[in-house]
Amino acid sequence: MKILRIRELAVLFIGDLFFLYLSLWFTLFVRYVELPGEVLWQTHFVPFSLLFAVWLLMYFIVGLYDQHTTILHAKLPERILRVQIGNVVLAALFFFFVPIFGIAPKTNLVLYLIISSTLMVFWRVAIVPRLLKRKSAPALLIAGGVEYKDLYEEISRNTRYPFYIADTLRIDHADGGSLSDQIFAKLKNPDLAYVIVDIHHRKLEQILPHLYKPIFSNVRFIDARELYEEIFERVPLSVLYDPQYVETLTAKTTGPAYEVAKRIIDIMGALVMGSLTLILAPFLWILMRLEGPGPLLITQDRMGQGGRRIHSYKFRSMTLNDKASAEWVGEGKNTVTKLGNILRRISLDEFPQFINVLKGEISLIGPRNDIEGLAKRLADAIPYYEFRYVVKSGLTGWAQINQRYEPGNISPQSIEETKMRLAYDFYYIKNRSFMLDVMIALKTLKRMLFRMSSW
Repeated sequence: MKILRIRELAVLFIGDLFFLYLSLWFTLFVRYVELPGEVLWQTHFVPFSLLFAVWLLMYFIVGLYDQHTTILHAKLPERILRVQIGNVVLAALFFFFVPIFGIAPKTNLVLYLIISSTLMVFWRVAIVPRLLKRKSAPALLIAGGVEYKDLYEEISRNTRYPFYIADTLRIDHADGGSLSDQIFAKLKNPDLAYVIVDIHHRKLEQILPHLYKPIFSNVRFIDARELYEEIFERVPLSVLYDPQYVETLTAKTTGPAYEVAKRIIDIMGALVMGSLTLILAPFLWILMRLEGPGPLLITQDRMGQGGRRIHSYKFRSMTLNDKASAEWVGEGKNTVTKLGNILRRISLDEFPQFINVLKGEISLIGPRNDIEGLAKRLADAIPYYEFRYVVKSGLTGWAQINQRYEPGNISPQSIEETKMRLAYDFYYIKNRSFMLDVMIALKTLKRMLFRMSSW
C-alpha cells in the first residue's frame, strides 16, 4: 500500500508539473499567435519555474495531494479553479515586486488562468483516474469492532485499492470454538488473493501460526491494523485498550537531527508569534473592554511532557479564568465570549503561548495539551490516555488538522470525541517525523486561512 501511495503521489506531481508548463506554452501560443520561439520561451521559463514551485506547494496546502484526491472528483474543478486564481494573484504580485525579469504579463496571466484551469481539470478528472486504475483482486476481511465496519465500508465504496472485499468474517461475532474451522473453510477459495486480518486480536492467538502454512502460499496476508492506519491516518480505536501496543509508542525514537531541527523551527515560529502578539494586544484589549470586564491575558495549568504541570499563557476567550477547569465548554457558567469565539476559530487565542515555546515547555507541533483538571478527568475515563504525554505537547497537531467535531465545536467536547483525538495523537507519536511536522504546519495554516475567509 505504501508503494502504491508513493506511486500515486509521483504521478500526480509529475503530471501537475507537466501540465503547468504545457499551459504556459499554450498561453504564449495563443497570446502571440505563433509557436513560442526559444527567446520567448526562455524569457518566461525561469520566472514561471520559480512560481510553479510555489504553486505546487499551494496545491499541497489546499489538499490536491491528499489521500482521497483521486476518489472525490465532484469538487475538484471548483478547488482547482480557486487555487489557480490564488496562484495567478501570487504571480501578479511576484512580477510587480520582482521586476528583474523584464516582463509584466498582465494579459498572459489572465490567459494562463483560463488555460491552466481547463488543462488541470482535464488532467485530474479525466486522465488521473485512468492512469491510477488498478485491477482489484478478491480479499477476505477478518477483523472485529469498529475497524471491521470502517475497513469494509471504505474498501467496498472505493476502487482505488488493489483488492475488493469478496468475503468477510467478523471475529467478535464468531464462536471461539468454530472460528478456526470458519477461517480455513474461507481460505480454501482458490480465487482468494488477499487476507486482511487483525493479527493482534486475542481470538486469533492460537490460530494465527497455522495461517502461514505453504498451502496458503498463493495468498498475501495484510495486517488489518496497519492497513487501517494507512487508510484513515489514525490508529484503530481498539488499540487504545491494548497495553502491548500502547507501550510500543514509548520505543519510538527520532534522533538528534530531528530534535534539533524541530527546536530551531519552534524558536523561529515563536518569535513570529510573539511579534504578532505584541502588535495585536492593544487592539484586542480595546475590543475586550467594549465587550465587558476581564483581563487581556490568562494563565492556565496544563499538562506537559511526562505529565509535568505547565503555566500556559493565552488571550482570554471566556468570561472567567478557571486555571484548572475539569469542565467541557457549556457545562458550567463559564462561557465563550463573542471576541473569544473569533479568536478560537483562527487559533489567535493561543499566540501568547510563544512564551511557553521559547521556554521549551511545548512545541509548535505535537499532541494538544489539556487543562490540568480536564486531563485528570479524561485519564480516569480513557485507558492509557496519559501515554499521549510521552512527547512534548504542541499548539497544533495531527488531530487538530484531521478530526471533525460536532457542529459548532473546534475541539473535543465529549469522551467519544476525545477517544478519536487520542487515536490521531497515537498515530502522530508512532509516525512523527520532520516531514509530518511540515505537513501539519502547512495544513494548520490552510485551516486558519479558511476560517478567516469564512467570515
